[in-house]
Amino acid sequence: MTQVAANGSGEKVQRPTQHRRSPWVALFLLLALGLTLAGIFPFRQMLAQQRQVANTEAKLDAVVEENRQLESQIASLQTDAGVERLAREQLGLVRPGEMGYQVESVEGEIAPSPRAVTEDQFDDRSMLHQFWDFLTGRDLVPDE
Repeated sequence: MTQVAANGSGEKVQRPTQHRRSPWVALFLLLALGLTLAGIFPFRQMLAQQRQVANTEAKLDAVVEENRQLESQIASLQTDAGVERLAREQLGLVRPGEMGYQVESVEGEIAPSPRAVTEDQFDDRSMLHQFWDFLTGRDLVPDE
């Protein structure tokens, strides 16, 4: 936009006007960036907490299933047949007149366990994948 002004001789001279909007645009962009960042970080925490709740619920389901199995074992041990089965399997007991056999296994070399990955090692995921994990809060709550 230009401004028209008269000089001393009466001629009209066009002068460019100063852009007064640029500080406002910069302020608006900074404000928008601040609001965006303020929205992203709590959003990340909410997603991480939801992931943590899901992991905890999965653990709870596993514990409930294990409790059911243990309750069924307790119920089976309340009978004479269950006690006899346990005595035969774990203690090697036999009834009078029966012949018991014991099989011994030869222990071999123990296979080396796979090396655990430490946090110090290089993360071979792509930058895009790491950024997505950052936005969704997966970096806050690890997979279990």
